[in-house]
Amino acid sequence: MTEDNPLSAIPDRGKIMGLDLGTKTIGVAISDGMRYSATPLETIKRTKFTQDAERIIELIGQNQVVAVILGLPLNMDGSEGPRVQSTRAFARNLAPKINLPIAFWDERLSTSAVTRMMIEADLRRDRRAEVVDKLAASYILQGALDRLRPR
Repeated sequence: MTEDNPLSAIPDRGKIMGLDLGTKTIGVAISDGMRYSATPLETIKRTKFTQDAERIIELIGQNQVVAVILGLPLNMDGSEGPRVQSTRAFARNLAPKINLPIAFWDERLSTSAVTRMMIEADLRRDRRAEVVDKLAASYILQGALDRLRPR
């Protein structure tokens, strides 16, 4: 995990997984092999860390993931609050289990941006609740993919 340059440890090739950690769910997205796009994969209902990590490990194996991007829930002023501490703790606990680079990506406004898109698409409220986390993970991952792309 790197703090200064959050994406510097990411290998040049291979699929990347994006995670949006919520208190009740974890949104999961995956990039394509060429890293052009992020696709929502699933929403994990959170139970205990061990079970959550086991499902993430399964998905990493099934998709041949080479790195993980975790959404970092900074406050609007850029400061770190309790949710950031919780996200960093999750990453510290996950890192030895997956032995892959984990980087953080600023997720401010990701859920609101995704929710706005779903409202504009006229998605029903109950359907929005089902998909918002994995779509937010996709939004976070897409931001990181865009930054990783050579200019």
